[in-house]
Amino acid sequence: MAREGAGLFAAFRVLGRFSGHVPHVLRYHGRHREFYLAVAVGRSVHTYNVSTRPGNTLPQDITCLAADRMLIFASYDNILHAFARNKEVVHTYEGHKARIHLLQPFGDHVISVDVDNVLIVWNIQSEEEYLQIDFDKATFAVSALLHPSTYLNKILLGSEQGTLQLWNIRSNKLLYSFPGWGLAVTILEQAPAVDVVAVGLVSGHIIVHNIKFDETLMKFQQDWGPITAISFRTADGHPVMAAGSPVGHIALWDLEEKKLMCQMQDAHSTAIAGMTFVPGEPLLITNGADNALRVWIFDGPGGAGRVLRSRMGHSAPPTKIRYHGQNGEQILSAGQDGTLQSFSTVHEKFNKSLGRGSINKKKSKKKGLKLDTMALPPVTAFASEVAHQSDWDGIVACHQGYITCTTWNYQKTSMGAHKLRPEEFSKHKPIDICATAVDITSCGNFAVIGMSTGQVDVYNMQSGIHRGRYGKEKAHEGAIRGVAVDGLNQLVITAGSEGLIKFWKFKTKDLVYSTELSSSPSGILLHRDSGILGIAFDDFTISVLDVETRKIVRTFSGHHGRINDMTFSPDGRWLITSSMDCSIKTWDLPSGCLIDCFLVDSAAVSLTMSPTGDFLASAHVDDLGIYLWSNRSLYSLVSLRPLPADYEPSLVTLPSTCPMQDVDMSGDEEACDEMIEYVSPEQLGEQLVTLSLLPESRWKNLLNLDIIKKKNKPREPPKVPKSAPFFIPTVPGLIPRYIPPEEENDTQSKVVNLGVLAQKSDFYIHLEEALSTKEYKAPLDLLKSLGPSNIEVELRGLAPEGGGSMEVMLSFLRMIGMMLNKKYNFELAQAYLALFLKLHLKILSSEPKLLEELSKLSMQLEETWIHLQGLFNQSLCVLTYMKSALL
Repeated sequence: MAREGAGLFAAFRVLGRFSGHVPHVLRYHGRHREFYLAVAVGRSVHTYNVSTRPGNTLPQDITCLAADRMLIFASYDNILHAFARNKEVVHTYEGHKARIHLLQPFGDHVISVDVDNVLIVWNIQSEEEYLQIDFDKATFAVSALLHPSTYLNKILLGSEQGTLQLWNIRSNKLLYSFPGWGLAVTILEQAPAVDVVAVGLVSGHIIVHNIKFDETLMKFQQDWGPITAISFRTADGHPVMAAGSPVGHIALWDLEEKKLMCQMQDAHSTAIAGMTFVPGEPLLITNGADNALRVWIFDGPGGAGRVLRSRMGHSAPPTKIRYHGQNGEQILSAGQDGTLQSFSTVHEKFNKSLGRGSINKKKSKKKGLKLDTMALPPVTAFASEVAHQSDWDGIVACHQGYITCTTWNYQKTSMGAHKLRPEEFSKHKPIDICATAVDITSCGNFAVIGMSTGQVDVYNMQSGIHRGRYGKEKAHEGAIRGVAVDGLNQLVITAGSEGLIKFWKFKTKDLVYSTELSSSPSGILLHRDSGILGIAFDDFTISVLDVETRKIVRTFSGHHGRINDMTFSPDGRWLITSSMDCSIKTWDLPSGCLIDCFLVDSAAVSLTMSPTGDFLASAHVDDLGIYLWSNRSLYSLVSLRPLPADYEPSLVTLPSTCPMQDVDMSGDEEACDEMIEYVSPEQLGEQLVTLSLLPESRWKNLLNLDIIKKKNKPREPPKVPKSAPFFIPTVPGLIPRYIPPEEENDTQSKVVNLGVLAQKSDFYIHLEEALSTKEYKAPLDLLKSLGPSNIEVELRGLAPEGGGSMEVMLSFLRMIGMMLNKKYNFELAQAYLALFLKLHLKILSSEPKLLEELSKLSMQLEETWIHLQGLFNQSLCVLTYMKSALL
């Protein structure tokens, strides 16, 4: 079961996804007077004008897309949905038994065709079937669908057998069958002229056909395979037809001269999925499965278009991602397509592409993308630093199976000036030697590169000059699995496949310390601020090494697959790891426990935590996107307790393109059972002397109340003000008259009622009950709730002359004895006993029972105080010694 918004990390959104294999849809909004472009991206629909509006999300990847004047239709599997206002699903159409692969809006209806050759006409508002037609796959397998302009209630169907059929949907009649050209129809497109339709065939032929007279007007051929998309240009009176191909080329055909006008080669690196000319403008919009969406403008000579605007991400899955800088707004990503790109977590318009690595950039530009033999392999590891990035290159990267490391310039968004390789390999390129690990110093001046031969070299980033090597010939006997430089350029840490971690002086290149590991490391990660080193092993365990003491301080186990990547939280408290077992785990370093774990559909190959701690970013196997997970501990109450040994992690759905709102857990008490707030007990241990939590003003001045009353006594007695009513009462009537004041009656007796004084207080009653029950908690709690003056009144009332009795005074002394026995509320026992002795000393000295109880209390006090004094003296001795030793 998917878990949304639970745990430490909640799914937020995905970066770098712009297009897929589904053709886009262009529609005109009459009220806004603007064209909108709808693109299917995974499970979501993006709508573009000037800004991007990610739409709502469907449960599965979208397979087909269409739009009319008001709604956007998107289907997945056998279910069709209609979006309104670019975000709300307002209609759902269920009736197909197979996957829908063709859609056509049709006035108040929408037509859908599935792969089982079933055509259904739906009423848009009522969501009911208007008509269903079943075709025989052997004779007419529907492969294209079109509503010809001005043909009322009619649709044109193309088939894999090559024939075409014109149907009247209202009367459910086949009006005409076109014999076709013996080849499968891939696409049908309405031409600007009435009755004229362009037919794309699987052979690469394009037939411009008049369906009214069943005549072929023109015929063109492309040698790039089946026709994937067709569009007609209507701007400036240029009769131009554009046709897409599976290899990413676009051909522009002049319809007046019936010849090829120009070619736009490598418009996309994959098949052209969708292609549309914007009506009335010289703009062509294309999208493809290479995760690119481009707008071409035709304003130059020759008729070829140039890219006006584009949105593009990786065309192959990213393999390494890292946050760039300290503001947490840019993520650098290296993909299997060989490019290095920067994605903004703020807005897509801040995205940058640093391009592909090339041995010789000038030759690469001449040859083009497809024939480029100078292209470098994909980047496997890179390191970046913002210091001096405006002065020289700030990124260094090593490539798959390649010995040369490249530098990149973030400011110029291009490959840098230097290629870093050892001097002995400057003339020839070895086949079996490659760079495996790389790091850059925090000052941005030096790059440290580890090789598969065990060599570790240092290069200057500004000049590209080799500045030294660690070890005489090799730093390690095995391949280098990781290098790291500390924050002050004092130490270089290297890890070798033979199972050794070595510490080197950065400047002198001397070996400082070497330690042997339990197994071969697969990678290391240094948190520079706290000086802790994370080490991932080939046996799926993780260790944390303290750089200062050079000791292993934590070891974690629990992954069941190769550990792909690690990242620390900004404060160094958490270590987050991802593995091929599709789990992402968070380890708490101070407690040494696993505090969060969840599963994803595809394993995360790379992780990085924002320097501000707000997001965790992940890249996954066979996935083009970079997924953001929000850190819920920043804005809600999250349990950081260790997970039990038998904890079953739940499967979490990857984020979609629209930001997900986290579920407010405050009102869901059942879901937060584990988040019961910890309540500290009144006493941690019976052997400990515990004080109360009452403020000092409630007990410290009990002995000095008489002095305080004298100080606060007013110099003159208070004068009673002449009281006057706020509203002076009047006699009802026409003439307003005041009611005369009533004369005071002096009939009230001034004799004090002794019965009132004889009433027993709650504290007195509780003490009486405690004589038989031996439970003194109730009177003590009542006394703790009173103020100093009320406490004095209650204690005075315990004596016989105040209405009390000897038994109640004995009960009070036993309550104090209970407090001293249990060693809690220690200061209250002292203060209450001192005030009691001060008030009733004469009575206590004349009563043998009370004297006996007082002697017991004296022994208890002395014993407790001797124990406390010993502890105080011991602490003072240690403190004095520490103070003298330090000085």
